[in-house]
Amino acid sequence: MKKYDLFTIIKPNLDTEEADKVVAKVEEIIKNLGGSVVGCDKMGRKKLSYEIGGFTDGFMVDQVIELDGSKVVELKRQLRLTDSIIRIMFTSKECA
Repeated sequence: MKKYDLFTIIKPNLDTEEADKVVAKVEEIIKNLGGSVVGCDKMGRKKLSYEIGGFTDGFMVDQVIELDGSKVVELKRQLRLTDSIIRIMFTSKECA
């Protein structure tokens, strides 16, 4: 299993409790695909550099996950289908 960095921006029109439910849903999707969440940093609500989907701010979450490389496409697809997420950035963490 490879390590990845998953950065998500959640819609700001949700309250903190609902944003936490979205994070829990993302973690559940990862576990259902046979992966695991190694670390999670909930950065809170931040102003965006530019408008995304009509929003100027959002809840930002950075997660380090372990996932089989063959499951990455399915994870990205499921995250795009989640209405509460306005942007994802998915990168591979290189091992030194």
